[in-house]
Amino acid sequence: MTTSVQAQAYGGTEVLAIVESPTPEPGPHEVLITVRAAGVNVADVKVYGGVWGTDPAKLPIPLGFEVAGVVAAVGDGVEHLAVGDAVIAHPVRGGYATEVLAPADTVIAKPEGLGWAEASGLQLTGTAAAHAVHAAGVSAGDTVLVHGAAGGVGLVAVQLAVLRDATVIGTAAPGQHDLLRELGVVPTTYGDGLLERVRELAPDGVDAALDLAGTDEALDVSLALVADRQRIATIANFDRGPKEGIRVLGAGGEEGKDVRAAAAVEIAELAADGRLKVFVEATFPLTAVVAAHELLSSRKATGKIVLLP
Repeated sequence: MTTSVQAQAYGGTEVLAIVESPTPEPGPHEVLITVRAAGVNVADVKVYGGVWGTDPAKLPIPLGFEVAGVVAAVGDGVEHLAVGDAVIAHPVRGGYATEVLAPADTVIAKPEGLGWAEASGLQLTGTAAAHAVHAAGVSAGDTVLVHGAAGGVGLVAVQLAVLRDATVIGTAAPGQHDLLRELGVVPTTYGDGLLERVRELAPDGVDAALDLAGTDEALDVSLALVADRQRIATIANFDRGPKEGIRVLGAGGEEGKDVRAAAAVEIAELAADGRLKVFVEATFPLTAVVAAHELLSSRKATGKIVLLP
């Protein structure tokens, strides 16, 4: 039997339930993964919170988009994976589970130097960050403004930009500035006066901006500072972004499947050899999924939240 988390309705954490069901068998081009760790993401909350629709026909909804674990079985046509392989899978459907089926083409090898918790929380935010850095054309010598620099996507994006030899200015709450400095980022506080603060920090101008916060402030400041609107990328402002002519990424915008797929392996290798730091804030057993989501919703977690089935 497989233990998993499902949303029985649309709403708050009260709709989350632990259920038991027969362990599935992989079909053609699928693998069954014994889950060692499952990443918790805001996207999961949007699913059961109704942000992406409230179709009752879709209930109950299995939750969890990314996992790390061990291949337990392989379906027909799978040649690059074998039983016993340590892997990372994203995207999956129903990753909050002891076992999960995954399309084989979404599964990559887990580097030996990467822990289970770190591996499980890397791909969703990491590939989004890589897509944003790529879309904005970040390269050596650039000055890049990153809004939401201490968030899940932001912490990866600023590191990838630094690895490209860019100067990175990141917005965050004051309590997160020391962490950003450790990553080679010039921190500043969001809020009133942000435009003036960034101009002071970047007297020669800003070449590109990543909006990972989705606020009007982030977009307004980016538009005021970056001359080429195609070098402003957002993963969060789907309302104004298209109207302003900037790069809108993700569901509802440029999906960037090829970019994200290529980045999946690269960011795993960077994390394994220590060039990319993965911050795990807290781990919870699967049965404590409500507590994990309460921490996520509190916005007090700087790093990733992970479930350990």
